[in-house]
Amino acid sequence: MKYLAVLGRQPEISVAELEALFGEIKKISNKLAVFKSETKPLIDRLGGSMKLAELVDEKPLEYLRKLPEGKITLGVSDYSHGASKKTATIESLKLKKILVRHGRSVRVVENKDAAISTATSLHNGLSGKNERKVELVKVNDEWYRVVGVQDIEAYAKRDQARPARDAKVGMLPPKLAQVLINLCGDLPKGSRILDPFCGTGVVLQEALLMGYKAYGTDINERMVEYSDKNMKHFGFTDYEVEVGDATNHDWQGKIDAVACEGYLGKPMSTVPVEIKLKTEKQECKAIILGFLKNLGAQISSGTPVVIAVPAWLREDGKYSRLEILDEIGDMGYNVYNKSREGLLYHREGQIVARDIIILRKD
Repeated sequence: MKYLAVLGRQPEISVAELEALFGEIKKISNKLAVFKSETKPLIDRLGGSMKLAELVDEKPLEYLRKLPEGKITLGVSDYSHGASKKTATIESLKLKKILVRHGRSVRVVENKDAAISTATSLHNGLSGKNERKVELVKVNDEWYRVVGVQDIEAYAKRDQARPARDAKVGMLPPKLAQVLINLCGDLPKGSRILDPFCGTGVVLQEALLMGYKAYGTDINERMVEYSDKNMKHFGFTDYEVEVGDATNHDWQGKIDAVACEGYLGKPMSTVPVEIKLKTEKQECKAIILGFLKNLGAQISSGTPVVIAVPAWLREDGKYSRLEILDEIGDMGYNVYNKSREGLLYHREGQIVARDIIILRKD
């Protein structure tokens, strides 16, 4: 089946996540990508996609006329070349007019733009769970039906519901934690995911929600206590957490994949001066390379490792990265995204960004 993904605000990260899970992805615009999958992809498993839709292999009117009896709620998002609020509205009203003529009751979701927003889709129940509440997506001559909408509120709820939080160590968004795990590839259910910098346990939490086993360590005993408390709060049992310095810890048992946010340095509220940046880079580089050297001796060939490392905003608006790829390669890792310009996760103006590096043990 052919699927369409409406990409998130950082489309290259969204595409990389889809590629890791489904193979060949065709990016058709800065907002859309198409791919094929034998099984229906689940939007709740994808941190980087806002909507998923499957190809409708018949004319939209024919599809709508076959829906179960009762009132239809219809929304149309138009991503065609030159699309606008007007073109989307014309399509939805045209479909409504013909359906009403055939005796169907139809409510059209008003377009505020060419594409219906994620929040509006959720508010009107256009998430694919109700057969009579339909969002159709038009892309030139092709039509798709939305089968999943990212539940923004669910992410916020499980993030804010964690009883043990610490803003000083940074707040890893659950969506990004999902992306880091998914970039490891389509892992079998029950795979054991290691996060050696587990903090308050966001990666562990998302791994468990995705059907994996979770193993976390952190140099800070308080963070390990926080992770344990948060996992227990959500009722998880299939996890392990322990105190350990990632540069010398001996991890126990089989590790199927590693997904983590490494040490990002000290929190910063302003662009750092050169001397401060140099010091931060040296410290972060030593910890991250020390971790990867230690890890490499403990994992099997082919084990995926995805790590977010820091990048710092400069006065010119660009980010300064850690130049560590050659040294990582010398340790026996294959670097999958040597050209990684698009895999920089940040908000506009954020001082310390997350630079995602995808590795696999030789």
